[in-house]
Amino acid sequence: MADNNGFSKQDLYGAELIGLRSKNAVGLAPAESKHKGFASKLGFVLAAAGSAVGLGNLWRFPYLAAKYGGGVFILCYLLLAVTFGFCLLVLEIAIGRKTRKNIIGAFSALNRKFKWLGILTLVVPIIIVPYYCVIGGWVTNYIYAFAAGNDMLVGAGASVATSQEYFNGFISSSWEPLVFFLIFGLITVFVVVFGVQKGIERMSKILMPALAAIAIALMIYVLCQPGALAGLKVLFVPNFEDFKVETLLAALGQLFYSMSLAMGIMVTYGSYMKKDAKITSSARQISICDSAFAIVAAVIIIPSIFAYSDDPQNAMAQSGPSLMFVQLPAVFNNIAGGRWLGMVFFVLVFFAALTSSISLVETIVAVLKANGLSRVVACIIVFGIMLVLGTLSSLGYGPLSGFTIGGMALLDFFDYISNSIIMPLVAIGTCLLVGYFCDTRLIMDEAGLLGKRTRTYFRIMIRYIAPVCMALILISGIFMDL
Repeated sequence: MADNNGFSKQDLYGAELIGLRSKNAVGLAPAESKHKGFASKLGFVLAAAGSAVGLGNLWRFPYLAAKYGGGVFILCYLLLAVTFGFCLLVLEIAIGRKTRKNIIGAFSALNRKFKWLGILTLVVPIIIVPYYCVIGGWVTNYIYAFAAGNDMLVGAGASVATSQEYFNGFISSSWEPLVFFLIFGLITVFVVVFGVQKGIERMSKILMPALAAIAIALMIYVLCQPGALAGLKVLFVPNFEDFKVETLLAALGQLFYSMSLAMGIMVTYGSYMKKDAKITSSARQISICDSAFAIVAAVIIIPSIFAYSDDPQNAMAQSGPSLMFVQLPAVFNNIAGGRWLGMVFFVLVFFAALTSSISLVETIVAVLKANGLSRVVACIIVFGIMLVLGTLSSLGYGPLSGFTIGGMALLDFFDYISNSIIMPLVAIGTCLLVGYFCDTRLIMDEAGLLGKRTRTYFRIMIRYIAPVCMALILISGIFMDL
């Protein structure tokens, strides 16, 4: 039964418990409980999985797996995914669905003194989405370049050197990367304008199956190439002598970024989730999708490098843009039909980047809508922010290359400050809020965590283990990047 304001008795009881637990809680807002959410559990899982499956799976996971012992790294990653990552994912989704609010309102509803945490969380997508769309523009350009058969990427004269020359020339151009950035950014905002059900959910139901189909097809094709098994051996046969503390920290950091934690995304999407959908099973499916895609991406990339690269060890040592935009095009050029294989691969990357950028934009739009703006106006404002910060990021490798912060180009600085500093702080703050400054039982009840052992495990993870892990990520990020 629901009352005239749209709240069930369970919701009202939860708000009452919050008030009893802390005088600083502000409760739930009836107006925000009426916003349209996902029409189905499948829509929520696909959208959330689409957010998790992004560039980090494609250009960070394979590199880290190769660098930190292959099978040992993957084993650590999977163990952390079913423990640490799963708990934080459940936590964020449960906060969103319990409060039915955007990220600022959600944290305020649990404890009004933690409104600052919601604001800090909002800063993350504001910083990330502009430069993410810049990189999405690079991907869009590579789809065009492979389709057109660019001589520097495909053909008899193409090599790692010409691939590097093409990439450097493109990103240092004054106008070309801006054009593709605008194309990718406009596509992202266009989807969000149509709302949760008609835009995000509908597009996720198209993009995610397409993403899976392309990834599986590419994986099968690569595994059929001569020499690919050598790459599989490096990737999956664990050598426990390679295990070190850095391996665990790298797996922890990758999991943290890969699952879209501490970005406000899962809280926002959780607020759109149906009450009759099980949070734990949804979180489990999201984790499986994210981990499976990361492993499939590694199977596509590492064996192909071993099969066709002249110097596989050097190629695998490359990370980020160098791996994606320099090493892999040279590898594809050595494979029969490499021109079309490269184009299909970058279509895969495009879909992965698009689903993630959509979720980042929606997180900001949800906050603006809660302050009385229409979705269209909110999207226009977000696009304006993207245009300013994205242009700076894009020009940071060209006309503004002489301007650096801490020795970093603007895009690299935005990435560093958001991923290495703000996100770990947000995660630590979220765990402390739920663990110590509100009634943890509310979140566990919302998540459907039953049984004394399960609830004790969750409480220990949120109060003690997760904050320590986040602090380690923060410390390692600062010292590794400075």
